[in-house]
Amino acid sequence: MATIHNFQMKAINGEMVNFSKYEGKALLIVNTASKCGFTGQYEGLEALNKKYANKGLVVLGFPCNQFLGQEPGVDGEISEFCSLNYGVSFPMFSKIDVNGENESELYTYLKSQAPFAGFPNQEIGDKLTSILKDNSPSFIEGNDIKWNFTKFLVSKDGKTIKRYESSVSPIEIDIESML
Repeated sequence: MATIHNFQMKAINGEMVNFSKYEGKALLIVNTASKCGFTGQYEGLEALNKKYANKGLVVLGFPCNQFLGQEPGVDGEISEFCSLNYGVSFPMFSKIDVNGENESELYTYLKSQAPFAGFPNQEIGDKLTSILKDNSPSFIEGNDIKWNFTKFLVSKDGKTIKRYESSVSPIEIDIESML
């Protein structure tokens, strides 16, 4: 049976990373973007990374340009932006698609394990749904990622996966339940 530890992804520096290296670690996997209203969440993600790294948490960032072109840069530009503006020290990966025909297998897996359960904040959910209707209507239905900064928290054994939508800030996530 596949687990999160069976995946291999390309890091933002071009090196391949085998996720077996994260066995025994809790993971917070996030699709990111540099020009999004939620981009400030990088600060909270970095804070979680620093606070819980010694307890076994690893934050993993996956840039994605599928939501209104809010991640237009190439990997080097994205890496520099994250480092200079938010002091990001957690692993960042090469830009991917999280939905659709060219969707990363990692995200296909994550969405199958932690389906979309609705927006916790109705006002923000209504705004995102309206934007999706106009720009990416196929993302509205089913378990597709709805927007940048959707977060998946994975337990240390790789079996339990919880999904948090964009409007949930990193500090609202119960990290300790997976440690």
